Amino acid sequence: MLSIIDIIEDTTVDGPGFRTAIYAAGCPNACPGCHNPESWDIKKGKQISTEEILTKVLADDFANVTFSGGDPMFQPEGFTKLAQAIKEKSRKNIWCYTGYTFERLLDNPKQAELLKYIDVLVDGKFKQALRDESLLFRGSSNQRLIDVKASLKANKTVLLELNYDL
Repeated sequence: MLSIIDIIEDTTVDGPGFRTAIYAAGCPNACPGCHNPESWDIKKGKQISTEEILTKVLADDFANVTFSGGDPMFQPEGFTKLAQAIKEKSRKNIWCYTGYTFERLLDNPKQAELLKYIDVLVDGKFKQALRDESLLFRGSSNQRLIDVKASLKANKTVLLELNYDL
């Protein structure tokens, strides 16, 4: 079971193309200026089984997936189970937003396990003083778009190169 604030289908703001965005409840960061402060309290989420979420994700043939929140890394075991099932049953790519840095996630075995199924990680706390609306798919300039597969293979952080204009 995962504590979920909402699931939005066919969104275009949480990564490239159409996506099914799964908004986790629970976030320890409480960033000033957060666009989703109602998601901070894990108790405000609805308990939804990974199977129910998976059914919704797989029903949309053309949409990829985004884990957002809150912070999905606050519930790493459940999101790992969900991400693993998505990868086993589809070719969908998965983006994940987190307030943690990639390097810190690697030091936590449960969070590092989830990284194995993530294609792109948007990492770092939102910082209101660094807010920049011109950035693609992130809110502040300290946040990074990380190519997780390349990073794990190279054993160092590899930033995602976006090869198109929006």
